[in-house]
Amino acid sequence: MEIKTVSIIGLGALGILFGHHLSKIMPKENLRFIADRDRINKYEKEHVYCNGEKCDFNFVSPEEKSEPADLLIFTVKYDGLKDAIGAVKNHVGDQTIILSALNGITSETIIGETYGMEKLLYCVAQGMDAVKVGNRLTYENMGMLCFGDREPGKVSERAKTVANFFDKTEFPYVLDLDMVKRLWGKFMTNVGVNQTVAVYKSNYGEIQKQGRAREMMIAAMREVMALSEKEGIVITEEDLNYWLSVLSKLSPEGKPSMAQDVDAQRFSEVDLFAGTVIALGQKHGVPTPVNQELYDRIKMIESQY
Repeated sequence: MEIKTVSIIGLGALGILFGHHLSKIMPKENLRFIADRDRINKYEKEHVYCNGEKCDFNFVSPEEKSEPADLLIFTVKYDGLKDAIGAVKNHVGDQTIILSALNGITSETIIGETYGMEKLLYCVAQGMDAVKVGNRLTYENMGMLCFGDREPGKVSERAKTVANFFDKTEFPYVLDLDMVKRLWGKFMTNVGVNQTVAVYKSNYGEIQKQGRAREMMIAAMREVMALSEKEGIVITEEDLNYWLSVLSKLSPEGKPSMAQDVDAQRFSEVDLFAGTVIALGQKHGVPTPVNQELYDRIKMIESQY
């Protein structure tokens, strides 16, 4: 199989970032952005910009008849996942490969309940420092997609197909042989950096330097480390240092998505991050005081919108 058609749902930071790259290489009709009619009208009127360049995207509504995509990428926020699963039905066929770039550790399972786990490769987006304000996205580091099979050590034909496509489109990626651990590592990082920067109403620079914010971030990450062992996915000090090194390369002026939500007075993914940690802590009898503090502080910020 060869990937010739790609559909993307979700035109937030990741959707614009990945879509803009692919749109420079793929035929316009082969790259489809799924959005409801109101959003399409808004995008066509106000346009979408990536690093100052107007994006030339091919928008389709969920109702439009469409040939199934060879590759379908979810880049919505977690609270939009349920609607997105329904919206992509005309783009899913027997051979469709699905990647989910959502935060958290559950989106693949949720999508798989509708379309079958055999269509999904596990996926993590990392290393980007994109900031989206209104209809304009700016970034210094594009980052990459890390993907692979759920079973450690396995490389399926579907994974090879996606790797070949990314090679041809010069799309940065890593084909990972232990994706469940990668998912937990990214979850740990999001729990730390997203929530801490949001609480401090700052940027990556705040947690790249020594100080209270960085200490809080690492303490929140260590709570995830303790829970990972209980879940049978052991995150080590070496893993922690790896993810800290990833963070160190981001633009100091960039911001994670939750901090951007706070700036825009949007409700955040705190339930996906601290909420999940607190629930797992209760399940395993593991204290999670740092995440409880982050949860409470972010909920307080949101209550003042």
